[in-house]
Amino acid sequence: MTNTASVVVRPLRRTDKEQWAALWTAYLAFYETSRPTEIFDLYFERLLGNDAQDFNGLVAEVNGELVGLTHYLFHRHGWSEANTCYLQDLYANPDVRGKGIGRALIEAVYEASDAAGIATVYWLTQDFNAEARRLYDRIGVKTPFIKYARA
Repeated sequence: MTNTASVVVRPLRRTDKEQWAALWTAYLAFYETSRPTEIFDLYFERLLGNDAQDFNGLVAEVNGELVGLTHYLFHRHGWSEANTCYLQDLYANPDVRGKGIGRALIEAVYEASDAAGIATVYWLTQDFNAEARRLYDRIGVKTPFIKYARA
């Protein structure tokens, strides 16, 4: 999909499962959480699935090694006829941060959204994620919304 220097952003493949699982484990650990093996298996299958409700997965690859991932979902929006895109997960290995991996992954989601006729892409991050927020401030627009969740 997208090439930046020696970085190739491409769709997730079945043969990526082991490297993808290592990246997703590190992503979850960053947010101080984990998931059981069954969820890893289910999520991976959903990322490769053909159901319109399933997530899509992209990976960033450098010299045959996966160094980043993103997962996104197209869904309906109640205020618009057009669908929207939710970018749920974005992660780059710490040793490649600052080298354009996150930007390349987000831009690849933008490209996939454009190809699907979807103009809006949104995502959430933790308030404390200052490093990622510096990128997000350059590539997106911070909205005034505050997220709430069921107690």
